[in-house]
Formats: sequence, C-alpha cells, structure tokens
Amino acid sequence: MIKPFPARADIVGSYLRPDYLQQARIDFRAGVIDRAALTEVEDRAIIELVQQQKAAGLDVVTDGEFRRAFWHIDFLENLTGIEGYVPEAGYNQQFKGKAAPSYNIRLVGKLSFNPEHPFIGHYEFLKRVAETDGKTTAKATIPSPTMILRQELLANDGSSRLQEIYLSLDQFYRDLSATYRQVIQAFYQAGCRYLQFDDTNWAFLADANKQQELQARGMNAQEIASVCTNIINNALADKPQDMVITTHICRGNHASSWLFSGGYEPVAEQLFATRYDGFFLEYDNDRSGGFEPLRHWHNNGSKVVLGLITSKFPELEEAAVIKARIEEATQYVPLENLCLSPQCGFASTEEGNKMTVAEQWNKIRLVCDIASQVWQS
Repeated sequence: MIKPFPARADIVGSYLRPDYLQQARIDFRAGVIDRAALTEVEDRAIIELVQQQKAAGLDVVTDGEFRRAFWHIDFLENLTGIEGYVPEAGYNQQFKGKAAPSYNIRLVGKLSFNPEHPFIGHYEFLKRVAETDGKTTAKATIPSPTMILRQELLANDGSSRLQEIYLSLDQFYRDLSATYRQVIQAFYQAGCRYLQFDDTNWAFLADANKQQELQARGMNAQEIASVCTNIINNALADKPQDMVITTHICRGNHASSWLFSGGYEPVAEQLFATRYDGFFLEYDNDRSGGFEPLRHWHNNGSKVVLGLITSKFPELEEAAVIKARIEEATQYVPLENLCLSPQCGFASTEEGNKMTVAEQWNKIRLVCDIASQVWQS
C-alpha cells in the first residue's frame, strides 16, 4: 500500500526567516529580550508561515525550523549525552561558498532521549496551529541518528570521547538506534504522524573525495554505509503503523553553498535497504548525478521525492523541463510512487539562502503547480 505521505507536492522543511524574527534572535543573544519574548515572536512567525504555506497550495507544512539556528545541532545537543561546543576548526570550513558559523556537537556521555526535549513541545505548537482544516498535516523534521555517528567517527576534530564512553562501537550503535526509537515514540505520543530524518551522511559517503579521505584513514565507505542502514532500521523497528517516516538526503545547504558532490550510486543499495516510507533526493543539478541509482529502490509502498527545483538560487525552472525529468525518472520508479519537492530547505541555517521571501514562494507555487498537472490532483 502506498502511504499518504510524502505528498505529491511536498517540502523539505526550512524557510527563510522574516526580518523581525532575525532581529528578535539577535536581541535575545545580546540579552535585550528574554526567552519568553523570543518565543512569542517565534510563535507569531510560525503562525504566519503556516498560513503562507497553505496559501501557496501545500497540504504538508512545517514550522520552517524557525526556532533553530541550525537544521541539526539544536535537536542533537538536547539529547542526553550530547553537548554543543565551538570547535577550533573544522565544520565551518567545509562549505563550497560562505562558511557556516563554527558550532558543532560531541558525545559527552551515554546516549538516550531526554523526555524534556524542547522539540516535542515545538511540534505540539505546530500541530495545534496547522491542523485546523481537516486537510493539512504538520510534519516534524529532525536530523538522522547517523549524523551523530558521522561526527564521532568520520568528521570529528580530535575531541571525541567515544572510546572512553563506550567499550565497543556496537554498544554505541545500539544506543543510537534505541535513542531514536524513543524519539519516534515521543513524537508519536505528541500526535505526529509524519516525521522526517534529515541526513547529510549518505552524501558524505557518496562523495569520491570523502571516500578517498576515509580510505586513507583505514575506513571503508561501503562498510560504513551498511552500518548506517542497520542503525536506521533498528531505530525504525517499532515504528507505529500509522506513522510515516521519511528521509531527506542532503549535500549541504548554507547561504546557497554546499558540501558534497556526486550521485547516489556508491550508497544506493544501502540507502534503499533502509525501511523509510519515503526518500527525498536532491536532483537539481549535474552535481547530483542521474536517476540510474533509483534501480535499487524497492517497490514496497515507499515513495521517491524528486528534488528537481533548487532552493539555492531564485531563478525559476521551466515547468516543461521538470515534467520531462519526472517522466525520465519513471524508467526506474512508477509515477504513482513519485513526488516533487524543492531540492532542500531554504534556510538550513538561520541566515538563509540567497533569495527573497517572494522568490521562495514562487518556488513553492511552482512545485504545487507542476505536481497538480503531473498527478492531476
């Protein structure tokens, strides 16, 4: 059975922050306003965003990640056993463009879910203001568990305490999966029926330069990819039947810059062996590779969401070109199992990509218009 989500016209998650929200966050960091005042501004911005998403034609909405500075760190540093910190160097130097702020996460103790995690309350607010018309679904977006694995094993700056905290990697992997099983249940109890794991780890492993770097360190990208499949599938093992969980495979997104290059072929078998209900894949440029890796997709009711419309630049794609590419993808995945979305979010970090809010909504309306034509909805 094909799941009701992803929707034919879907979204990745983040949106450009309005100026007044940007200013409020600056004021909060400077001590001009307190947390309660910032939350009030965030609430106002999210309510407006929900209305804007509905007006653009979307049936799936998010909170735009408006309460976050980063798409991943804000969630991860609120797990038990993780802390955020300012590294001496590393993460912020990797983007092919403007450097991201220097901030990251590291393991400081055994991993588990924090029952007081603020993202649960954030989702409850979104659901309350969004699901009022009987047709809109509020989607939660969080980083994948493999983002913790990548930071500790593959991209750490030498400060990792993993070997002190865990006697074996297997124990670490088990705790990663167990923590996310708890995360899934917490979102489910909060009423969430559509959850998305965002993940740059697969793109990291598919990048030829990163594969060479790993090999030089005695690591095999294929073996790591198989470990990631197992971690994710163990995390999804107890997923409720009426809950949809998807993943977005990202090549990096900050101020219209990117991190990784290459098609999905090197990791396609392991990626499509995961038991997600949907796969948001970036296909907006030549750097993304062709559709051939989709031959590894299994027709088990999951969907493939083609990210054919870029969120990095304001120029609008030609509808005819997008439709032709969707048709091309049907060589590997039936049309009924395909959907359309922007290639990524519009503001994976709070600064946002290089376009105006109006240009952002032009992109969203284009997704909705093309989807309604292709799937005649």
